[in-house]
Amino acid sequence: MPLQIGIIGLPNVGKSTLFNVLTQAQNAEVANYPFCTIAPNQAVVPLSDDRLNKLAELVGVDKSIKTTIEFWDIAGLVKGASRGEGLGNQFLGTIRNTDALLHVVRCFEDPNVVHISDKPNPREDIEIVQVELVLADLDQITKKIEKLSRQVKGDKNLSTYLGMAEQIREHLQSGNPLSTFKESSDQAYKSLELELRFLSAKPVIYAANIGEDYLSSEHPALAVIREIAKKEGAEVVQISALLESDMNLLEDDEKSDYMELSGIEVSGLEQVIQTGYRTLNLISFFTYNDQEARAWTVQKGAKAPEAAGHIHTDFQKGFIKADVIPFAIFAAYGSTAAVKEAGKLQIEGKDYVVQDGDVIYFRFNV
Repeated sequence: MPLQIGIIGLPNVGKSTLFNVLTQAQNAEVANYPFCTIAPNQAVVPLSDDRLNKLAELVGVDKSIKTTIEFWDIAGLVKGASRGEGLGNQFLGTIRNTDALLHVVRCFEDPNVVHISDKPNPREDIEIVQVELVLADLDQITKKIEKLSRQVKGDKNLSTYLGMAEQIREHLQSGNPLSTFKESSDQAYKSLELELRFLSAKPVIYAANIGEDYLSSEHPALAVIREIAKKEGAEVVQISALLESDMNLLEDDEKSDYMELSGIEVSGLEQVIQTGYRTLNLISFFTYNDQEARAWTVQKGAKAPEAAGHIHTDFQKGFIKADVIPFAIFAAYGSTAAVKEAGKLQIEGKDYVVQDGDVIYFRFNV
């Protein structure tokens, strides 16, 4: 499964524009009225990695298979969404299975683009969306408590889960997201979270959608968004979705020149990818054969057999050892044969922790 990110926010904050920037697909309708997005937009985006391109070049293969991120763009959330107001509530289920949420916050002033209130207010706008996520989770856990209350009469072992569910409900009723729930490491909580996929528990990346006036400086609203993010342990990126949407129409050389002139050091897509990987503690490793070079994504801290299982379950079951070459060493010597001759090849066992950029050949027997 690719990494999945759900794009959320109020109506007319630039979610669909940003979706088109991130996916370079231009297939999400953009218009100046609320609920322009009336159905979820989904796109799988291959992740560029210069290391993968270099590896393919060094081993002499034309085909390189990139790892991917799947983005979901849903209708804007409004007050009362959890009770059916607007259209966003219809699609909250779409993003329950995502790994993280990209919360787009409007920081640009434009009288030609309507806002749900008199003018954008990042703190209030964030709170509206947060409240709706909390209320949606509260609805979920309340239904689960009702079910567990019936089931526990025939299975006393479920009392642990019922007790945890009641703690979760109390936390949500206080208006707090589950990202701040202190018992999140408890096994009963983990089981309930795996089943219900709580929205307010997901890692969040705030995307401050700014105007062109602040491309080379920090938007004043960023201080507010960073304050909120710090309390939640969330990340923040600053993006001008409209400007980057225009850049998508340019050729690569023109785009590079435009970014330089506009003071944009890293594209919106790269910002989100880098921040997403950091938020979810993800790394990439590489494999190759006579036909292709390929990138794979695993959690930081994953051991060699687990990484092998991402390629095929048989690789994990029958894992024997792994031939490992850090990418920098592979690039310096140019081939596996040269690395071996220099005595730089690492022969690793089941306890080896995979590092970002490792080039790995797995040995297994089934």
